[in-house]
Amino acid sequence: MTPIPQVVQHASSPSTNGHAPNLAADPATSASAASDHVRALLAHLGEDPSRDGLVETPRRVVKALGELTSGYRVDIAALLAVTFDERHDELVMVRKVPFASLCEHHMLPFTGHATVGYVPRNGIVGLSKLARLVDAYARRLQVQERMTDQIANAMIEHLDPLAVGVIIEAEHACMALRGIERRASMVTSCLRGLLRERPDLRQEFLALAGY
Repeated sequence: MTPIPQVVQHASSPSTNGHAPNLAADPATSASAASDHVRALLAHLGEDPSRDGLVETPRRVVKALGELTSGYRVDIAALLAVTFDERHDELVMVRKVPFASLCEHHMLPFTGHATVGYVPRNGIVGLSKLARLVDAYARRLQVQERMTDQIANAMIEHLDPLAVGVIIEAEHACMALRGIERRASMVTSCLRGLLRERPDLRQEFLALAGY
């Protein structure tokens, strides 16, 4: 059975760059301390951190979490700095960019896809940059609502377009694997500029996005 999406629309959001974690001056020291915490967690769960299958687990967990939160280290301004002097006054869209992120409440994954569209004002940006922008905000400790807003805010701030639309659809392991233990899609959207002001343009965006 196809899950019924839950639709949530948001108009406001915090800073586009979010809050980067405080990293120790010595990364090796920081990683070592983090590994010690993972060992303590394994012991808390009733496991023996010294057994063969778990000896390297703390190091692997720390490395994996570093990869999954690499978006904190992306310079959003630099990412969107290169534009092309092409005139286009209609919607430009990248549909269903896949992503994986970590829910900040339980540090369990949520996975799905993002559709990003905009109407240029002063030039266009490479489409790969929009996919990288999705990745930059996905690879953090996140909530889907904020991630949706941050992508839209970054485009408004750095590209100054006439309109921006972002739709994210994802399934959350924190809902599927614990608590209520149900699988369902969550859909969030953020519309800015002409997409909020013009119903015809909004309808075109939603139709092209497949909603």
